[in-house]
Amino acid sequence: MGKRSAFPRHDRDFYRTPASAVVPLVPHLSGLTFDEPCCGDGALIRHLQSHGLTCVRASDIAPRQIGIEMDAFDLKFCTGQMFISNPPWSRDILHPLIEHLSNLAPTWLLFDADWAHTKQATPYRTRCSKIVSVGRVRWVEGSQHCGKDNCAWYLFERGAQSTTFAWRQ
Repeated sequence: MGKRSAFPRHDRDFYRTPASAVVPLVPHLSGLTFDEPCCGDGALIRHLQSHGLTCVRASDIAPRQIGIEMDAFDLKFCTGQMFISNPPWSRDILHPLIEHLSNLAPTWLLFDADWAHTKQATPYRTRCSKIVSVGRVRWVEGSQHCGKDNCAWYLFERGAQSTTFAWRQ
């Protein structure tokens, strides 16, 4: 899944979001409704609903259950108060997704924590208003091992001015 992983990646970066990755985010959520634009089989939706949130629209490019709508890049608006997702980590998908979704509504995305410290993150830093550390995640259910990369939830908002942290240019 991450940069140091030697195992074959799942098609379209499909890894179910475990409940343990959701717990650190919950205290930072200001709304009760959300859209999940990269929902896979709906695991993240189920975890958030167990904390009292309501998913009003689920989307994915490769739906894995009935009721999941279109590709995230075809979304024209957010029906909930925000987007919350564990998107593909492939930068050719992730970076355009950050821009597209955060132009529509506040967007929480779960991916590798090291991203924030790279040059490739520079164009998106003005949109990032908060980072919530998660640490290592056990992506494969039943596995004895966690992933090799630390993870974080990132809040992206159009026009956000990052005041929570300082970036070295």
